[in-house]
Amino acid sequence: MERLLSVDEVAAVLGTTARFPRRLIAERRITFVKVGRHVRIPESAVNTFITTNTVEPVRRRSRYRRAV
Repeated sequence: MERLLSVDEVAAVLGTTARFPRRLIAERRITFVKVGRHVRIPESAVNTFITTNTVEPVRRRSRYRRAV
C-alpha cells in the first residue's frame, strides 16, 4: 500500500506552511483521502503535483547573430 502523508508532512515536502496543502485540498487541485475526520494525501499525488507544476526554463536566442 502507498504511503499517505499528513498535511504537515506535505507542507514539509513542498517547503511551505500547512496552509498551502490545505488550500490545494479545498480547491480540489490535489488528490486526497479522508480517513474519518483526517485528511491524508498519497505520496504519488504530491509527486504528480510537483511534476505537473514544474516549469522548464526557456532558452533565449542571442540578440546578435555572428557574421559568417
